[in-house]
Amino acid sequence: MLADLVKRSQPLASDAKLLVLGGGYSGRCLASLARSMGTPVLCTRRSLDSDEADLLFDSAGEDHLDPDALRGVTHLVCTIPPDREGNDPVLSKLLGTLRSLPLRWAGYLSTTGIYGDRQGGWVSEQDDPAPKLDRSIRRLNCEQAWLHSGLPIQILRLPGIYGPGRSVLNGLQQGRARLIEKPDQVFCRIHVEDIAGACWHLMHRAEQAPDPSMDNWTVVNVVDDLPAPTTDLLRHAAALLGCALPPLEQFDQIVESMSPMAQTFWSENRRVSNHRLCQELGYGLLHPNYRVGLQDCLDQDKLNPTDLRSPPRSTNG
Repeated sequence: MLADLVKRSQPLASDAKLLVLGGGYSGRCLASLARSMGTPVLCTRRSLDSDEADLLFDSAGEDHLDPDALRGVTHLVCTIPPDREGNDPVLSKLLGTLRSLPLRWAGYLSTTGIYGDRQGGWVSEQDDPAPKLDRSIRRLNCEQAWLHSGLPIQILRLPGIYGPGRSVLNGLQQGRARLIEKPDQVFCRIHVEDIAGACWHLMHRAEQAPDPSMDNWTVVNVVDDLPAPTTDLLRHAAALLGCALPPLEQFDQIVESMSPMAQTFWSENRRVSNHRLCQELGYGLLHPNYRVGLQDCLDQDKLNPTDLRSPPRSTNG
C-alpha cells in the first residue's frame, strides 16, 4: 500500500517542487506519494474536471502552460505518450519553458517494448533497442528527443502496469479475463506503487553528490523480479478470490480471431532485467513479484470496493 511506501521513503529537500505531466494512473500515484512526503505537486490533466487536475494540458490541444504557474519546479515526471507522428507533445510545446526551470531531475516514462521481441531471452539497458511495433518505435523516438533535450533526464522503461482497481483480479471479477496458454511465453510487469517508489528513489539519487557512473544510468528498467505467463497470474488470482477460472484456450487455436492489438500484445516475448534499478541504484521493490502485488491489490480493492478505476493496461513487457 502507498502508506508502506511512505513509511520507508525520505522527504526531498524543503525547496523541492514536483510537476507531473499527465496525471493518469501512474502520475496520480506519484503525486500522492509526493504530497504525503510534504512536497508541493502540480499535476496536469486534459480536463480541469479530472482528479488531481491542477493545470490543464492537452497534448492534442493548443495549450502551452503558463510559465508563471510552473515557477520553482525542481523535479518533473512525464507520463504523456507520443503523438501519432511519433513526436513528443511535451517537448514540442514546453521545451523552452522546461529549460527555464531550476530542474534537478526529470523522468520520462517509456516502455520496455523498445527492446522488441527477444524470444524469451533476457534484456538489460545495455542491449540496443530493436522495436518492431509502431507504438514502440514512437516511444524510442521520444526517448531520443528527451535525451537530447538538455534537461537532467532519466528514462524509465516500464512493462505492463497493474495495481489496485487495475489487475487480473478485476478482470476475473468482471468476467473479462481469458486464460490463454502459449508455450514459453512470459510477460514482465510492475506495480504502480513501485513506479512511484522508483521515481522518488531516483530523485534522491540525483540530489546526492555527482557520481561518475551517473552517465551509465540515464536509462533504467523499472520491472519486478519475476517475468511470468499470464496463466500463472490468473490461476493465482483465482485462488486469492476463491473463484472459478475461465476455460483454457490455446493461443495457436484462437490467434486468428484476436484483434490486431491483441495479436501484437502476444507477438513479443522477453525477460527484462531490473539489476540496474535494484542492485546498482539500490531500490528495494515494494512488490517484487505478482504474488505480493496481487495480494496488495486484493487488500486495497476490499478497502475501496467501488474503486474500479478502469480496465487494466496490457501487461506486455
